[in-house]
Amino acid sequence: MITRQDKEEQVKFLSERFAKAKAAFVVDFKGLRVEQVVDLRKKLHPIESEMKVVRNTLAKRALKDHPALGAALADSLTGTNAIVFAYGEVPAAAKALGQYAKDIELFQLKTGVMDGQKLDENRINFLATLPGKDQLRAQFLGVLCAPASKLARTLNEVPASLARVLAAKKIG
Repeated sequence: MITRQDKEEQVKFLSERFAKAKAAFVVDFKGLRVEQVVDLRKKLHPIESEMKVVRNTLAKRALKDHPALGAALADSLTGTNAIVFAYGEVPAAAKALGQYAKDIELFQLKTGVMDGQKLDENRINFLATLPGKDQLRAQFLGVLCAPASKLARTLNEVPASLARVLAAKKIG
């Protein structure tokens, strides 16, 4: 039996997690084996995300402190739920959850919320297709380096052309 104090601590814990997270996803894990849940948690840990199995009533109480999140998530808090908190890159967490939902049929993505916007399964899957922060940085650096590298190739082409003309004259 859970005491009132334990419930208050859990509500406080969940409220802190909601405040800290960049996004939250509600998932249905009914029917999963313990090993599968542990495997998912291991996949979420490196991408700065965590999964917490919650009681729906306690989660709804914690969401009262966060009205924007509560409006988006409260309707889906029925049945056996876990909440995945994404503290780091949200697309990476969405990608991990989407891939896990494809691999394990019993695992179901219900909904999510990011920046106060409700995310349905289609939006979560779209979010999963976005490139990660490191990939975006690499693309941006490539765009910044392109003019300088083109200038270097152009300047290098003048002596190379001269060398080719001299080599052709020497042979001919």
